[in-house]
Amino acid sequence: MIDIKELADTPPWEWPKDARKTIRNVVTNRAAAPSDRLIAAQLAGDMVVMNDDLAKTLLAIMRSPEESEALRAKAAISLGPVLEMVTWTEFGDDIDPPPITEDTYQKIQNTLKALYYEAGTPKLLRRRILEAAVRDHTQDWHAPAIREALAGGDREWVLTAVFAMGHVKGFDREIVAALDSRDENTRYEAVKAAGNWEVQAAWPHIKALVENPGTDKTLLLAAIEAVGEINPSEAEAVLADLTDSEDADVVEAVDEAISMVRARSSDEHEDEDWDEDEEDDEDEDWVN
Repeated sequence: MIDIKELADTPPWEWPKDARKTIRNVVTNRAAAPSDRLIAAQLAGDMVVMNDDLAKTLLAIMRSPEESEALRAKAAISLGPVLEMVTWTEFGDDIDPPPITEDTYQKIQNTLKALYYEAGTPKLLRRRILEAAVRDHTQDWHAPAIREALAGGDREWVLTAVFAMGHVKGFDREIVAALDSRDENTRYEAVKAAGNWEVQAAWPHIKALVENPGTDKTLLLAAIEAVGEINPSEAEAVLADLTDSEDADVVEAVDEAISMVRARSSDEHEDEDWDEDEEDDEDEDWVN
């Protein structure tokens, strides 16, 4: 059986058939090294191994006060990817169904909400629960929870709130305000959120980040992506100077952003041509 650290260093698509068993054995073994259990909890969230049994295992760890706060928090956040997958797949789909059943999905949702509001739930676990839960943006308790997290003024809760805003609609004004945060992580999440929701009011700030040579690389990469999402018509002109960057990561990000803008433009033109063809057909039918 493969070692958990070796498994972590192996791309998921190359994992052996017993990877799920390895992960489950390590994450549930209280005699194992805490660091190994954290690794296993993180790997458990990968769609290659996720299923009902593993999801329920993560829920059991998350609910257990006997486990460390760090492990419980890691188990919570690892449920995020499967919740997001459920938003773009359908239960009962014969071709590409979610890796969990609808019953397990409901159990995850109910447990996350209940534990989030349960008195005594540790702060880190509550934060990770909200960060995981919003990956499925269909739940009505998310927006009030985000507003509450933001209103408290706690730096860590604000970071969680801004991350969550990138997944839940209706926070454009708060996203723009977060772009001025002194905390780099919060600014990064605000940039990602602005791009995700195409927040037009964020454009001057995003443009300034791209044009400022002193912008931190991580923030710059996020801003480059956001440029193409918020203002595709000006994206190529704004990104032009970065095409000659000495940083390969920056050049790659620019190329990808421009490619996405061009593909988006091409799709829009195809839709327009399709609409025009349909109108012409309707006119011909009317004449005939």
